[in-house]
Amino acid sequence: MLTHNLPAPRPPARAVLLGAGGFLGRALARRLAAAGVATLAPVSRELDLAAPGTSDALAAQLREDDSVVFLAALTPDRGRDIATMMRNLEMGRQVALALERRPVAHVIYASSDAVYPFGDAPVDEASLAAPTDLYGAMHRTRELMMMASVKAPLSVLRPTLVYGADDTHNSYGPNRFRRQAAKDGKIVLGGEGEETRDHIYVEDAAALIERCLDRRTSGLANLVSGRSFSFMDVARLVAATFDRPIEIATTKRTGPVTHRRFDARALAAAFPDFGFTTLADGLAKVAAAVRAGAS
Repeated sequence: MLTHNLPAPRPPARAVLLGAGGFLGRALARRLAAAGVATLAPVSRELDLAAPGTSDALAAQLREDDSVVFLAALTPDRGRDIATMMRNLEMGRQVALALERRPVAHVIYASSDAVYPFGDAPVDEASLAAPTDLYGAMHRTRELMMMASVKAPLSVLRPTLVYGADDTHNSYGPNRFRRQAAKDGKIVLGGEGEETRDHIYVEDAAALIERCLDRRTSGLANLVSGRSFSFMDVARLVAATFDRPIEIATTKRTGPVTHRRFDARALAAAFPDFGFTTLADGLAKVAAAVRAGAS
């Protein structure tokens, strides 16, 4: 559940974006720049959050009226092994130490829906966070680090699968399907594509984070649309954005079928006027942005 600690929206004095160079970070940075919000966005070559001792350098840059958004993480495409997990945990430790030494006005931690196990029941904010892989375990551990270290209002936000034009992760779903279709004229599904997932357009995810900044929001929320689609449905929607026929190929399934559905009522209660981009409209926007970038 989320609690707004400001009665009306008010942009932060300054937003400190840790991970501004990432997919979601870039979208958020664009929104804040358009809103005229002052930002501090150190890049990794200037401030390597995974390096021991970075907390001192980060703390020295923080101000008491800052709102910190912690987005930085090595995503699964960078590795699913223990070494990658430990680098991510070191990032969390350094940020936590900095926030202990230099308290700020507000903190947002961008986690992941990977903290939840798969199951048939809809997931909501009261669902047990019991991750089943190292990436999910890392995010859950970093959540606990933030909860233990941050004295300011803290938002823990768990986005579902995020898609957009400039995604670099090539994760299974809209991002990979678009690249496969453009390169090979074919989308390859796992099994029959019967598994279902929620998806969120990157601009929607960034807009929700911006709203949390403006209200100095605290608490826990899943950043989800509340609508899940099968990967077959997603593939068909992606294929429809191309001017040429796109083949959709199925494969022999090698693992169990898993689904993830969300109950999004808590997020809707926190932001009742927020309208999500439909998956079809979002994919059309992605296709238009890719075509514009290629021209």
